[in-house]
This record gives sequence, C-alpha cells and structure tokens, in this order.
Amino acid sequence: MKIAVIQQHASTDNQDNLTRGLIATDKAAEMGAKLAVFAELAFTRFFPQNRTNEPVIHLSEKVPGPTTEAFMEKAKEHGMVIVINLFEEADNKTYDSSPVIDADGALLGVTRMVHIADYDCFFEKDYYAPGDRGAPVYNTAVGKVGVAICYDRHYPEFMRSLGVDGADLVVIPQAGTAGEWPDGLFEAELRVASFQNGYYCALANRVGVEEKLEFSGESFVTNPAGEVIAQSPAGEDHILIVDIDFNQVASSHARKLFFRDRRPEVYPLHLKKYETD
Repeated sequence: MKIAVIQQHASTDNQDNLTRGLIATDKAAEMGAKLAVFAELAFTRFFPQNRTNEPVIHLSEKVPGPTTEAFMEKAKEHGMVIVINLFEEADNKTYDSSPVIDADGALLGVTRMVHIADYDCFFEKDYYAPGDRGAPVYNTAVGKVGVAICYDRHYPEFMRSLGVDGADLVVIPQAGTAGEWPDGLFEAELRVASFQNGYYCALANRVGVEEKLEFSGESFVTNPAGEVIAQSPAGEDHILIVDIDFNQVASSHARKLFFRDRRPEVYPLHLKKYETD
C-alpha cells in the first residue's frame, strides 16, 4: 500500500494554503496513495511561535468545519484515508487537533495533542488546552492508524499505548525546525518507537521560513524493523510516496516477542516518583 507524507510551506493566505493542500492530495491520489498525512497546522502559519496573552479562539475553527469538510470531500472522491492537523475550537477551548477521515469521507474522530510544550518560539500553552481524547487507534479502510501530534512523540508511554492498542501505522504531524535537535535525533526517536512497538511511523513536518522559525521539512517514514525507508528533502515542498507492507507489522520483533513478554504489572507508572516538594 502506498502512503503520502505531504510537507508544504504555509503563507499568511490561509485559502491559498488550503488550496495547495487539496491539490497535493489530488497529486498523491494520482501517484496511487491510499493514505495521506499533513504536517502540524499545515494550512496556517505556526501561531505558537509568538507568545500571547490575548484570546486566540478567532484563529481556530470547528471540526467538522471548512477545512475538515474540504478534505472529507477529497477522501470520498479518491477513496483515500486522510489525516490533517489544525487549530480546533470546541466548547470554548482550543486544541492542536488531527481529524482522521476514512476513505468514504466519514470523520472517524479527532486526536488532540495531549502534551503541551512551552519554550522559546513554541509557546503552545498560550494556545492549546491539553487533549482530552486519549490516544485512540482508528480502524480505517487501510488498517489501524494512530496519531501522535508533535510533542506527544517524545513520550514513550504514549507511543507504546498506540502499539498495545494495535496500530499498524502511527502518523506524526510535526512542526520541527532546522537545527532544533542534534542531527538524526528525530529519525532515531521514531526508529526506536517503530522497533519497540512493531508499527510504521510516518512523520510529516512543516517546511519554510516564517516570522521567527525556519521549519526543516525532511519528513520521513520508518518501518517496524526500525529503519528509515524514505525521506523528503530539506527546505522545500514535497510529496513523499512510500510503499508499506503491513505484513511486516505481524512479523516484527515487537509483535512476536516484545508484546508477548511485557510485564506491566511489575513497572506501573507512578507520577509521585517525579513530584517535587
């Protein structure tokens, strides 16, 4: 099965960003992709690069709403599973959210980022409430798909949860900048997650220069053996088409050995171990 990892720059013209995203979806379908994933806040500028004390709800949108509905139509048109990411408003709160759309155009659900960062140019606590949807795995037309939005990928327990719940593929909408981490660390982190949990990872990164940040691109896919099997170039819009084989999930070390021999009753997570006075 072919998947498409779509990285594109975001201008200040949201309609143009959306239009280019829809065109990229058409191109991915022409190349045979049955699933497409976009980067974090793919169709707007990256709001959290600027700190704010002002209300931000006017920057957000409902799900379903204009962006989600446009991709629901595309999913149905092409028979394609699509995972997007946007700034969601719900119940007077705002979230970093990924609607997951099945190949018939149905909205299967919305994953909301659970862990919220707060450091220079990533002032996300000014914008996002912590996600309240857990770490769902969606039964899509192409297989079982989980979502780990950007910062969530740093939490092994979150990534393990997706594996234990049967994910064949975990998609990661990300906003990663040039030089943010040591060379190869993004790839190493997800290579390990794939190997330990026996699933594919598909990371879709932002690209382009904005007010305070330069997003690197370099989206990539890892397989259940922990190998990077394809990667986009740095610094340019790109559609990465990758052929994946879910038979590798069932035959992986994680699914044949590691999950079988887990003993979670021996090492439960206790937050009190990390609390300070």
